Amino acid sequence: MLSKFFNSNLIRNKSIKVHAHCDGPCGVYDPASARVAAEAVLSMTKKLIDLTPPENTNSDDWATYSNTFSRYVAVKEEQAKETKKEILILWTDYFKPVHLETFPDLHDNIWKAAKLCSACKVNIDLNQAEELMIYVEKIHNIFWKSKGRSDAFIKAS
Repeated sequence: MLSKFFNSNLIRNKSIKVHAHCDGPCGVYDPASARVAAEAVLSMTKKLIDLTPPENTNSDDWATYSNTFSRYVAVKEEQAKETKKEILILWTDYFKPVHLETFPDLHDNIWKAAKLCSACKVNIDLNQAEELMIYVEKIHNIFWKSKGRSDAFIKAS
């Protein structure tokens, strides 16, 4: 019965305009979640680079080192995946053709940011993690300009 109601209303009202960042129609978008996740990628990359292996053969020391290394890598990869997800949500759900007209480099920025997310998952490369932050900031700025605002890009770390 409920499906008949919705179907009949959808048929009658063919042009229903809906905006959402997911399958729900809340219309809430914000690049902040991508920034936080990208910051975690950068932080974990720095921690991995600074992590020093034990200079001895003590199995407890190596177990501690291996555990810490594994945890840092897992968090880095998880947060790179999250960054990519959040960027792609903005790209596929928020940004529209009119935004591409206004911001012709939008597609290139999104594409490069997504590629950097993948690279940061695969590598332990400080330059790539820092470059990811640069692209997340570019996307942040475009997003807020598209809304007629100029919100500052403030890092948590």
